[in-house]
This record gives sequence, C-alpha cells and structure tokens, in this order.
Amino acid sequence: MTPGCAVPNAAQICYNRCMNRVLALLLLVALLTMLAWAEPLVPTGSRLREIVAENYPNGNVLIGATTGSWSFGTNQAVVMDREFSYVTPENDFKQSVVHPTPSEWNWSRADAWVRHIRDNRQVLRIHGPISPQCSRWARNDGRTPAELEQNMREFFSALCRRYNGVPGFKYIDVVNETVVNGRWHTDKRGESGWECPWYKIGVESNPMRTPLYIHYAFQIAAAHAPDFRLVLNHHESPAQQASWDLIKNTVYGIMGRRLPIHGIGWQAHVDAGWDTTANLAALSELITWAHTHKLDFHITEQSVYIPDTSQRSLEAQARTYRNIVEVLLQHRHDGVVTWNTWHISDAHGWKTDEFPSLFDTEYRPKPPYYALQALLDAHSDLRGDFDLNRHVHWPDLHYLTSWWLRAAPIYEPIDLDATGRIDAADYALFSQHWLAKQYR
Repeated sequence: MTPGCAVPNAAQICYNRCMNRVLALLLLVALLTMLAWAEPLVPTGSRLREIVAENYPNGNVLIGATTGSWSFGTNQAVVMDREFSYVTPENDFKQSVVHPTPSEWNWSRADAWVRHIRDNRQVLRIHGPISPQCSRWARNDGRTPAELEQNMREFFSALCRRYNGVPGFKYIDVVNETVVNGRWHTDKRGESGWECPWYKIGVESNPMRTPLYIHYAFQIAAAHAPDFRLVLNHHESPAQQASWDLIKNTVYGIMGRRLPIHGIGWQAHVDAGWDTTANLAALSELITWAHTHKLDFHITEQSVYIPDTSQRSLEAQARTYRNIVEVLLQHRHDGVVTWNTWHISDAHGWKTDEFPSLFDTEYRPKPPYYALQALLDAHSDLRGDFDLNRHVHWPDLHYLTSWWLRAAPIYEPIDLDATGRIDAADYALFSQHWLAKQYR
C-alpha cells in the first residue's frame, strides 16, 4: 500500500458500486430512448402524398390517415406527415372531448391541429359528428330531451363557428352511425354501451320518423360552417341494403329541406377477404348513387383485420385494401372520392391485436402499403403516360402503336376514348394531351 493513501471503507466501496450501476442504467435508458425515437424506415418508391399530387392533379382523389394530437412529435405523426396530405383527427373534435358536460369546454386537442396541418400542407376532415361517440353525461338515462338538445346545439354550433374558414379545414362529419340493421340507432339503458342518446330529442312526423337531431345538426352546419363540405357518415357495409336505403332517404330529406349536404361516408372496418365480387359491386353501386346525386364519396375509416402476420394473411390484407381502393379510383372521373385509413401503424389504435394497418409496430411498411403505392401509380390521370414515368413523350407514342399493331387485348389506359378498341381516335386524343401540354 502506498504511504499516505486512505483505504476505502466498506460503505464507500458499496456506494461506488451503486453509483456505477445507476450510471450504467441511465446510459441504457438513454440508448433505448434514442432507439425508440429513431426515424422510422422510409419505404422504397415515392411517398403516397407525392403520387396523389402528381397523378391526380384535379383534386378528385384524396388519400389520408387518422391519428390524434397525442402523436405529434412521435413516429406515428412522422409517418402520417410523410405519407399523407389529407388527415382526420380520431377523437380530438368529438363532443366527449370538447364539451362533455354543460360546464366543461376543452379545445386544446382540437386546436393543436390548426398549426399542424398548416406546417405540413395538409387538408383536414373534422370527425366530431353528432353520434354515439359521446360523453357519459349524454348517455345518462336521466337526461331529458331538452338537456340533450341544448348540449348538442352548444357543442356543434361552437365547433362549426370555431373552425369555419380555417385554412385546410375542408370537410366535417355532421352525423355518424345513425342507423343499425335498417333501423334508427336509439338510446339504451345504462351509460357504458354503444348507443345514440340524441335520439331522445325526438322524431319527425314523416313516414320514416327521422330523428330530429339529424336535421338539427345539418341546420347548424348550414348556418355556422358554410365553408365546409358536409358529410353524413355511416359504418355498415354497402351490402347492408336496408340500412343504406334508410340513409339515402335521409339524404333526400335533407335535400328536400334545401339544406346543404356534400357527401356520404363509409367506415370500412372489414376483415381480409371482404372484397368479394358481390361486396365490391355493392360498393361501386353506392359510389355511383352518390355521384349521381352530386355527392362526394368518402371511405372515412379503413381497417383490414387479419388473424396473424403470416405471409398469407398479409397478402390477403393487401388484396382487400387494394381492391377497395381500386373501386374508388374507377369512379374518380365522375366525382370526388376520398380514402382514409383509420390506422397508421399496428403500434397504436383500435384492435391492434388484429394487425389492421399499412405499417407494422416498428413503422415498417407492410404489403398493403406497397399494394396501394403501385395501384395509385397505375391509375394515373396523366392520360397518355403509358410507361408511367410522369411524362407524355415519344416512348408513349411507340407504346400506343405497338398495342394497335399487335391487336392485343384492350389495356384500359391505352384505350383513351374507352370504346373497347384501339384506333385512330385514340391517336387523336393522345396528340391532344401531348401537344396541348395538359400534363407533364
């Protein structure tokens, strides 16, 4: 032992060891935090928002996603802002958050979106409808019709006034989930179930006995949200004919009162394999009905559930996503079509144990993402861009000629006039697109 050096006692040794362990633990936590906040993997190819902007320049196609303001600053929002120019806040604008009781108001979560969409060049659909997604106060069995009507009017009037005219705020769901199995969605006993307490406000004297809250909500939106496009949203499959017939008759009633309504929406929470011929035909017919009546058509929420993450399940999920969106795109020349995934990743959201999203729990793209990426590219509105390089030029002319000379089966993008054959008229249209430089 060196003279003059003190020998550490047992307590000092124990203290030093504890401090070393604490420091090691802190370093480990810091490392794990850095890994958790690492930027998510960027998929190959172009971003979905870039494809939509370049391929559908007339604005008839919107592709979007949903999350909450809670996600700002996390990887969930990083993916949303990177991939989507159209967004829907999941719960931040709902009555249960903004005005759950007569004495409570909370705009903080909703207001956070104003700056967010401005900074990320996005358009927004307010999902704060008069619907079953309401507060326990509203679901209380003791609520009177007058109390419910007052709360509903206070909430929805204030919501419309606060955000009308805000840049980027384009759509608003006015009512939602009004019908179940062909009958009006009503109030139920208790406070914890899925019910529509607004039904207690009363019904009209028409043959359908339409709930009063529906027309009240559209009247409020007409008065206080003139800059919004108003949407009636519904959750059941387009194949549920009785329910959609009641929805259609409700739309006729709104129109008959000369109230504005600009679109209908479908909340498409389905299992992989939903995309049967019959179901896709029912969806196509519903979109046709909407466009015939000058209404936009929205898939406001899309989830495709699978039992596991096997390759077979992921491929089935990708097919279902793709086939549903393809039906939308087939109608884009007749009116506006929008699509919104309810889940961004399998890390957060509803029923994540059924892996419904385009991205996995680590924010890596899944096969459904690449299926949509390819689909959106293939259905470009750059007519005449047959080689899909986003230019109309000499190689496209050669491509058109080779299809004509081979008398090959009709390939829809080549048949520019949709006559079922490739002929001189297609050459004339191709020349117009090229020479007029309507497209890049």
